[in-house]
Amino acid sequence: MARRHHARRRAETGEKILDLGAGTASSSASLARSGADVVAADFSPGMLAEGERRHGAMRNLSFVQADATDLPFADAEFDAVTMSYALRNVNDPKKALRELYRVTKPGGRLVINEFSTPPGALFRSAYRFYNAQVLPRVARVAGTNGDAYDYLNESIREWPDQKKLSAWIREAGWADVAYRNLSFGIVALHRARKPS
Repeated sequence: MARRHHARRRAETGEKILDLGAGTASSSASLARSGADVVAADFSPGMLAEGERRHGAMRNLSFVQADATDLPFADAEFDAVTMSYALRNVNDPKKALRELYRVTKPGGRLVINEFSTPPGALFRSAYRFYNAQVLPRVARVAGTNGDAYDYLNESIREWPDQKKLSAWIREAGWADVAYRNLSFGIVALHRARKPS
């Protein structure tokens, strides 16, 4: 069963938000459209270059190459920090959570959207079979990169479940840690707050 989740709070004009693991900055651009000042940060310069090509005209969106475990930002710089489908690709996710904590202002918010573990045993088994056996084969037949799906499946299988990731977030110092399952628990939205 999912833990309780506190009320949603959308990005607001004037807030400074770090979108870490931004890739091509689709989520960053969405946040920037709300009026917030958004920094799209990613380890890959190629992804950032594509993001800048797509969204570089937005005045309140900037692009920074960054290592999640050693962020090039000052302490308490951001009102909110976000990460979507990227934390599981970081070499040391616990260190990344501590870095996100460091760069967040007291009272600031953490939002992490990540693949997770479906709580129901039957659905979990079917989902794992589909990911491991069906999806890579369909990708190879369709002429796409089946190895990429093998990697995706392995990284999801090895990733901690919702409760363990919540524990990691707490260990990094965050408070009011909660998650909400999406898509039957295939994905979970984790939220927390830096104590004031």
